[in-house]
Amino acid sequence: MDILNNFNSLMMGLSVAMQPYNLMIAVIGLILGIIVGVLPGLGGANGCAILIPITFAMPPTAAVILLACVYWGALYGGSICSILFNIPGEPWAVAVTFDGYPMAKSGRAGKALVLSSLSHGVGAVIGVILLTFFAPIIAEFALKFGPPETAAVMILTFSAMTRLGGKSALKSLVAIFLGFILAAVGMDIVSGKLRMTYGTVPLMGGFSFIVAVIGLFGLGEIFLTVEQGLKMEGIKARVRLKDVWDALREMVRYRKILMMGSLIGCWLGIQPGGATPASFMAYGFAKSSAADKDQYGKGASSGIIAPEAAGHGAGTSATLPMITLGIPGSPTMAVIMGGLMIWGLQPGPMLFKEHADFVWGLIGSIWVANFLGLFLVLAFVPLFAAILKIRFSILMPVIIYVCAIGAYAVNNRMIDIHYMILFGIVGFLFKKLDYPIAPMVLALVLGSMAESAVRQALIMGRGNPLIFFRPPIALPLMLLALFLFFLPTLSKWKQRLSAKKET
Repeated sequence: MDILNNFNSLMMGLSVAMQPYNLMIAVIGLILGIIVGVLPGLGGANGCAILIPITFAMPPTAAVILLACVYWGALYGGSICSILFNIPGEPWAVAVTFDGYPMAKSGRAGKALVLSSLSHGVGAVIGVILLTFFAPIIAEFALKFGPPETAAVMILTFSAMTRLGGKSALKSLVAIFLGFILAAVGMDIVSGKLRMTYGTVPLMGGFSFIVAVIGLFGLGEIFLTVEQGLKMEGIKARVRLKDVWDALREMVRYRKILMMGSLIGCWLGIQPGGATPASFMAYGFAKSSAADKDQYGKGASSGIIAPEAAGHGAGTSATLPMITLGIPGSPTMAVIMGGLMIWGLQPGPMLFKEHADFVWGLIGSIWVANFLGLFLVLAFVPLFAAILKIRFSILMPVIIYVCAIGAYAVNNRMIDIHYMILFGIVGFLFKKLDYPIAPMVLALVLGSMAESAVRQALIMGRGNPLIFFRPPIALPLMLLALFLFFLPTLSKWKQRLSAKKET
């Protein structure tokens, strides 16, 4: 009966979202969001924050549709830079660069962008289905997550990434160690004391992972290309119907990975900042379960499908705790929630009863925006792919300029541009010395979140590490994490036993 009532309410919400004025606002928001997502460092949160003053002259429903569509558009746009230039537009899009950029570099940019868009669409549809029909159940489940459960998710994410760095486990451990050190710079999250700042004021705020990611991936790749001789010709890229057909076939072929990534994204999306660990975890699971692991990092289709579906599923699911519990699931949702409060709407369980038309209008706009966003991105894929035809000697200064704007926009500090250059040199050296960047970025992005969860859990358990095995949620997560962590060792041990039997 509840599902039937939700369906009827959804039809009402779709009728609100499909009104000509609201539909026009949705299209404008999507286009602005795609532009915001393409610019590295800006992101959906900053885009929504900039546009909030404009929404004061609009009806609340239209205003929140505009902000929500900017968010969905930013999610679509965040992977475009990752695929075309190896510069993640959003933190969660880092995992997309591992195979998206190599595929584009090999002349299959059109196929990579189509795969990205279709995976986005599927992840978003699954997320919005859960949001529409199972909001109360999922919200109740989200309330059961505490620091031990969050810590277990973080540990599971790192365990799933144990083979992300390639064949050398030592180099991967060195990269992870450096990432954790960089994440620890600044203020201690528990005691409030400064650490590793060496009396320098700019270091008190730590390193922004967005600045680090722009430098490591964007500038690092540019430095490497310049060192190799500054290729004057652009990467050949065009979009044909064959690319769309091939992408659809790949989606069907990797349908299990697509569903796995979407469900991981929806599961972690209800947790704060869940899109980033969801994309990394989905990529790690896809790689560990693949028969052709050597293809990952060289342009594997499943290496794009898994993180894209997880990232967009998490982005859509982040709406759930905001409207049901008043707890934002992402920084962008925090900005949108602030807008709701400005308009006199208090997010929470009573919002469904007191302002049902508004809530279901928002949910209906999510359905409309995701389908419109999918078609908009697919329509502009030839334009995005054509960018790669520009000479690298012309494109390089433009990319550097955009990277500098993105780094400066994070905190409006000139020092962040200096940090970006420093991280660019580190990324260049890592690539020259064949050290993996992905484990370092993973530790840098999730380091503070993992440290916070682990320390809070230990405080709850009074120092007892068994708190991380608390049933019913943390226990299976930790057991799965331990299994994945020791899986490479078990595989090597099994291979040695087989070799001994043969000899």
